[in-house]
Amino acid sequence: MKAIWNNEIIAESNQTIVVEGNHYFPPESIHNDFFESSEKHSTCPWKGEASYKSLSVNGESNPNAAWYYPDPKPAAAKIQGYYAFWKGVNILE
Repeated sequence: MKAIWNNEIIAESNQTIVVEGNHYFPPESIHNDFFESSEKHSTCPWKGEASYKSLSVNGESNPNAAWYYPDPKPAAAKIQGYYAFWKGVNILE
């Protein structure tokens, strides 16, 4: 699977985990150069608190387009540290 935004592959892995229709990419599969820190957080009742990263690719920014669970609840332990995407990020095989 590939996560693509602004014509660049931002993550690539054959080891994604699908949860609620979202592909979660292992942390080692993301291209860190495109990711920037974000202060945004949200809460899922069964997964816990999500943290976000913004994307910066080819001079364009996509705020809070990636999320991950650094310390998920036990039911979501398998996706700890894995990244999922939204806001125009395409997921392709």
